[in-house]
Amino acid sequence: MKDRKILIFLLSLLVANVLTWNLLFYLREDNLRVVFFDVGQGDAVFIKTPQNHHILIDGGPGSKVLEKIGKELPFLYNSIDLVILTHPHDDHVSGLIEVLKRHNVEEVVCSGVLGDSAVSKRWHSIIKERGYRVATAGQRISTDRFYIDILFPVESFENEKVSDLNTASVISRLVYEDKVSFLFMGDAYKEQERELLSYREKSEFFSLDSDVLKVGHHGSRTSTAKDFLQAVSPKVAVIMSGEDNRFGHPHKETLNALEKFNVKVMRTDKKGDVIFLF
Repeated sequence: MKDRKILIFLLSLLVANVLTWNLLFYLREDNLRVVFFDVGQGDAVFIKTPQNHHILIDGGPGSKVLEKIGKELPFLYNSIDLVILTHPHDDHVSGLIEVLKRHNVEEVVCSGVLGDSAVSKRWHSIIKERGYRVATAGQRISTDRFYIDILFPVESFENEKVSDLNTASVISRLVYEDKVSFLFMGDAYKEQERELLSYREKSEFFSLDSDVLKVGHHGSRTSTAKDFLQAVSPKVAVIMSGEDNRFGHPHKETLNALEKFNVKVMRTDKKGDVIFLF
């Protein structure tokens, strides 16, 4: 019995040691890691900064995002610094409700627009109780080596209803050490793309140029206009859509436009998780 207790004690020490070194190694990784999760027909993007800030943009449908996040965070580490919701359609917001239940989320940023589905109503009730920041153009979230600019919406949608939630998508741009940049379009349409182009012409500080473009609306033909692509001039485009989805995403018209501009396309329905490491 005594020997058994000693063995259990030694095994416990070994496990604790392994977990401690795993956490220390993770915290010392000096990389920017951006992962476009394959969550089926929906969006969920995880960002780990060199300062070990954890950011999640959208949560996809259902709770699959929890499993994905679990593989990105060290064991027993459940803190997320920032959650950004682009808009409260179920394929973007459902997973975030689960994330708020299971993870220690420091801040939530969203437009505050009201949706009609039961899931979006549940989301609004949760964030209203816990508090959130209303996303509007001109806001910057930053640390020493990276920043995220909110580019859209220009005016607050807080507690408002719109005919199409996609038109209220929060559009953001991540820049890391002025070396690499990502543009996250949510489900914005060509109409919102035109608005962004208009704002860019009026302000010398407004930039769309990005190395990686998260294509709007899962690669639908309603997004990714050619003049917008020219302004962004991405090297890589990520399309987040479900395999054999009923919407026919991504549309051939969008794929042709990206090919015309020599943009490398990476699709979650073909490749699974798409990972960038800098």
